[in-house]
Amino acid sequence: MTDRPLAASDQPLLGVLLMLGFCAVIPLSDAIAKVLGQTIPLLQLLLVRFGTQAVLLVPGLSRGGGWAGFTPRVAWLTVARTAFQVIAVGGMFASLRFLPLAEAIAIAFVMPFILLMLGRIVLNEEVGPRRIAACAVGFAGTLLVIQPSFAEVGAPALLPVLVAFFIALYMLVTRQIAQEVDALVLQGTSGFLATVGLLLLLMLAPKADYPDLTLVMPDRKEALLLAGIGLLGTFAHLLMTWSLRFAPSATVAPIQYLEIPFATLLGWIVFSELPNAFAATGIFIIMAAGLYIVFRERKLAMPVPPEG
Repeated sequence: MTDRPLAASDQPLLGVLLMLGFCAVIPLSDAIAKVLGQTIPLLQLLLVRFGTQAVLLVPGLSRGGGWAGFTPRVAWLTVARTAFQVIAVGGMFASLRFLPLAEAIAIAFVMPFILLMLGRIVLNEEVGPRRIAACAVGFAGTLLVIQPSFAEVGAPALLPVLVAFFIALYMLVTRQIAQEVDALVLQGTSGFLATVGLLLLLMLAPKADYPDLTLVMPDRKEALLLAGIGLLGTFAHLLMTWSLRFAPSATVAPIQYLEIPFATLLGWIVFSELPNAFAATGIFIIMAAGLYIVFRERKLAMPVPPEG
């Protein structure tokens, strides 16, 4: 994990507060998706989510230089990145039909472990035995969270693992192009590409005869909640982008694990859901192993003082 040096313009406290905002807002978007998932098709949820992102961000692309920095390599990687994000968000929305909010999000936090392994395999990044051990512990914690849900709902309990895999791919690609393209341009482009792709899928949907690839007319309450998914999802990822503008990733990365207790609190308030003893233990292990990896990579990224 590489990190940019602390600059004079950095404001670490502001960066931390913005990441806290992300951790509080993104579970709200997921909670709305859980509410709507029983009546609104998955494709419609995704169209609203990414269509809102496109509408809000595409008009401002010219201020960020537009697509001037898009080489053919960056363009193809952006298409792949968008596909990974759509699959990840769709998988999370689908999993929330079956799983408690906190457990689905906690399982998806296996992502840093998958990302570490993919970095070793794909980018030949060095991964030492301590971080490999932390990955093994984190996976063990994930199994503790999955176990009660798998016993109750079966294979859908594994959906957040699929989500984690595609988020890891999304992050891996983002690492390759983040220094070449403005973050807001990248997000606006992803919103546009996702919306176009989902509309094409909708055009093919009648041939598939699959209910989740259709559209329904929402009532007034559902329409308001759909708008909330789009606005909150877009706003949350902007908060994350802004947090990295004001503070190094090593400073704000540990804060992201607060998304799990925020989701637990929200699940309790809205859905009367609380993790059982197995799941709570697994959540604690996932957070501990993930934070160890974050702090270990931060230590490895620090420059070694010269001898003498």
